[in-house]
Amino acid sequence: MKRTMQAIVKSRPEHNGFEIKEVDIPEIGDNDVLVKMSKTAICGTDLHIYEWNDWAARTIKTPMVIGHEFVGRVVEVGKNVTHIKEGMLVSGEGHIVCGECRNCIVGLQHLCAKTVGIGVNKTGIFAEYAAIPASNIWICDESIPEEVICCFDPLGNAVHTALSFDLVGEDVLITGAGPIGLMAVAICKHVGARNIVVTDINDYKLEMAMKLGATRTINVMKEKIKDCYEELKIKEGFDVGLEMSGATAGFNDMVNHMCNGGKIALLGLVPKDANIDWDRVIFGGLTIKGIYGREMYGTWYKMSAMLQSGLDISSVITHEFHYTEYQKGFEVMLGGQAGKAVLNWNC
Repeated sequence: MKRTMQAIVKSRPEHNGFEIKEVDIPEIGDNDVLVKMSKTAICGTDLHIYEWNDWAARTIKTPMVIGHEFVGRVVEVGKNVTHIKEGMLVSGEGHIVCGECRNCIVGLQHLCAKTVGIGVNKTGIFAEYAAIPASNIWICDESIPEEVICCFDPLGNAVHTALSFDLVGEDVLITGAGPIGLMAVAICKHVGARNIVVTDINDYKLEMAMKLGATRTINVMKEKIKDCYEELKIKEGFDVGLEMSGATAGFNDMVNHMCNGGKIALLGLVPKDANIDWDRVIFGGLTIKGIYGREMYGTWYKMSAMLQSGLDISSVITHEFHYTEYQKGFEVMLGGQAGKAVLNWNC
């Protein structure tokens, strides 16, 4: 095998600051596997790194290969790895945990305080090859399309968020129709929610939400959420809320439209100075659960099983580019007229 590969590197600490570089193919340790990438997907985190916002400037050390959403084939395994074989189709968990803290040893690895993010805190997967800990590898069903598998990371976010509470027969409000919010629409529909109402300010994305199974969409710049109550027979508010927007206004809309005893799963990164009506939370008996990443590895089992039983998120994947055209992928997602953009590494 050749000794170098092409990779997308964040070379400079500035807006964009990306370039394709020839770098060494990583060597694997005894407990790692080497994966030849087939497809990778651009995440919202990658967009932050592209834009070089405050979080990225504080977090990312340049130069670094970024990216963490992928599908590929195993081409080499470490000597201690027995359950993964060369040629297997795989994806993987992007959070590497310590395995030793209290949360890790009781099966709550997603709450590990020492989590290291692939493509954030360590070398990422926007490259021809990547070395991944075998414990993070997920062996994939060959019948699932590769472009869907490479989106397992954000799909896992959506599954973790949506399945935090019972959805059967419930009225669900989703604030934010980004890729994860759109995937959540399909999940809520798949598991039996009664009504799924989606809010956003982007009509293109709201139209996508309808195609994925939303009962009703609301552009909050044009309509009020309560306008849908009578037509959907919603009397006291929503039973479950999935906050995906990361906007203060979206979070407030959700809090103010929950029924008493309603349950909110909070995935969107709301600004630190966001204010909400805490009286509504307390006197309404609301539950707010923070969501980070995916449960390891229950979420992976659930999303795989749902895809095998008919869940379809393929329409969320709207664009695919050769990896050398990565710039187009970033631009189309930042332009707001896209779902997920995928980069193809098959030369």
